[in-house]
Amino acid sequence: MKPPFPSLQRIGLLVVLLVALLLPFGLSDYRLFQFALAYIYAIALLGLNILTGYNGQISLGHGAFYAIGAYTAAIMMDRWEIAYGWTIPVAGLLCLVIGFLFGIPALRLEGLYLALATFALALAVPQILKHFDTWTGGVQGIVIFKPDAPWGLPLNPDQWLYFLTLGVLLLSLLVGWNLLRGRVGRALVAIRDHPIAAEAMGINIALYKALTFGVSAMYTGIAGALGAIVVQFVAPDSFNVFLSISFLVGIVVGGLASISGAIFGAFFIQFVPNYAQDISKAAPWAIYGLFLIICMYVMPYGIAGFVRKIGQRLGQLSG
Repeated sequence: MKPPFPSLQRIGLLVVLLVALLLPFGLSDYRLFQFALAYIYAIALLGLNILTGYNGQISLGHGAFYAIGAYTAAIMMDRWEIAYGWTIPVAGLLCLVIGFLFGIPALRLEGLYLALATFALALAVPQILKHFDTWTGGVQGIVIFKPDAPWGLPLNPDQWLYFLTLGVLLLSLLVGWNLLRGRVGRALVAIRDHPIAAEAMGINIALYKALTFGVSAMYTGIAGALGAIVVQFVAPDSFNVFLSISFLVGIVVGGLASISGAIFGAFFIQFVPNYAQDISKAAPWAIYGLFLIICMYVMPYGIAGFVRKIGQRLGQLSG
């Protein structure tokens, strides 16, 4: 008899979605703010996972694309008085172009050399942002106002932003799932695992790698724009190298080459540091490091891999 795991998986997804839709009516505004940030990080991690998990290109510079997306939204809203809804696709499109252009010269680099080049990008962008005071506000940054719910919806600003980020996340997951389950996804995995064989099969490796970098940057730029809208403030020091490293930690802990791993990793990098701070205010990063060690020891394939393994065993037992 065929295991009912796929059916259980669909039921679980529906339950999780229902809980997510009901959360804004039972949590405080601060908790909604935290969940909105977790959803935003999940979008960014999905983009990075497409690049690193599926295509094998290591990036330590996605915090720079997050910053570009955030500043694009902030400048459009504060300087040009453009509605925040238009800033999100513009930020994604701008990062798509920048990521594609950055990916072209990066084709000559692989592994640690590519990681070092992207790391340099993460170091350079915050410093560059400080020197364009007219546009970026320099070291003081830009303060933007929290938008109200449109169309007369009976929601406060925090509830509306929660639903906005959740909606963009669901759309991003749907697009990513359709992209990766088809021919493009198979080509990305082939380039990651067997580049010579992929080229022999007629796959344009250079084009796919550059486009993957662009699409990955687009996801991160959209997340950055949403982050600016939710946080209501952007400053160069908010996008330091640690943000890029946190993104990489998120996809490893959540699960490489896994769409659901982006969600698990986002919740990890959003909530675990707060719990570590509550456990030990003297050495929170020591507690955070301990959490990382435990996760890597217990779940070497990430949280998504651990959940998948449990689901497979339950399916075997029920079969």
